[in-house]
Amino acid sequence: MSVTLSESALKEVKNIMVQQEESAKKNGEESKPLYLRVGVKGGGCSGFSYSLDLTESKSEGDESWPQDGVEVICDGKSLIYLDGTTVDFKDEMMGRGFVFTNPNATSSCGCGSSFSA
Repeated sequence: MSVTLSESALKEVKNIMVQQEESAKKNGEESKPLYLRVGVKGGGCSGFSYSLDLTESKSEGDESWPQDGVEVICDGKSLIYLDGTTVDFKDEMMGRGFVFTNPNATSSCGCGSSFSA
């Protein structure tokens, strides 16, 4: 059970992690290990919305797995809906951002940030 990051998503996550570490150092703070939390929450135009966040902490019940130097974490309830999902990063003329390809979604909205299962 897991969520996979594409090569472009991994590159973007690593870039963001480096920026956060540099910002912490610049402010005289000690940089802490960062995890990429992937999840779902109720809401959005289709029922559930995706969440993607860098965090310094894991919670009890989180599943975790490494992917090319990035520790990905997900709570068990979200993983039920996200298992097999691929996260990609698009940088196109009409916008840039993370895109979820979820085989468990029965429908999704036009913006790609919410789904129903």
